[in-house]
Amino acid sequence: MKFNGSRDAKSLLAGLRGVEIGGSAHNPFGLNTINVDRFSGTDTVCKQSEQALCGEVLPVDVIAEGDELPFGDRIFDFVISSHVIEYFYDPVRAIREWCRVSRRYVFIICPHKGRANEEDRLAEETTHADLLRRMRTKGDSNLLVHQTFWTLGGFLAAFAGLLPPGWRLVLARDPDDKVGNGFTVVYQRVRSKRATQEFKPDIQRSVSRSRLNRAGSSIASLAGRRRPR
Repeated sequence: MKFNGSRDAKSLLAGLRGVEIGGSAHNPFGLNTINVDRFSGTDTVCKQSEQALCGEVLPVDVIAEGDELPFGDRIFDFVISSHVIEYFYDPVRAIREWCRVSRRYVFIICPHKGRANEEDRLAEETTHADLLRRMRTKGDSNLLVHQTFWTLGGFLAAFAGLLPPGWRLVLARDPDDKVGNGFTVVYQRVRSKRATQEFKPDIQRSVSRSRLNRAGSSIASLAGRRRPR
């Protein structure tokens, strides 16, 4: 069994060259990407599940940690990941790293806690304060378990103001248009502060108004803020 592709991904990324973090054979995007994974073998839980679902595994092109990529700045047109960001102890570090190597887009599909397994549904949603705390502490991203839990609104609020300067939200869709058990968030690099301030992201489903207000005000000022990567 293989899942369908994503119209959102193809409309934004077709014809470009990118990196997929933790790609899998049963969940293909059909894009021009290299696959980066921390493991090269097939004996992990994820790879065994991949083999069971579709009878094959996606070859790994580059062995590296997803939040420490062995590439220069702005080498690729985009970075894409599906059901990967939730495994990072410090997902801000991961997304900032993806922004560093991407010239244009960072495309993320994240599982929705309300449509996941019972453990995820019962877990408390990861907040902005949680991310700030994790940025100051050291955790383990090698546990192969979900370490963050989000709805679309919670994700946008949690990451508000934490992306590098010059990046804006361009798409937020719930549910995602691929597997459907998550949501899609796409960030784009922009050239000017004015473009970031004037742009209104395409949000495909209503989320908490207060969360969107907080996220929107922070997104609008991203280009004018400078934070370390």
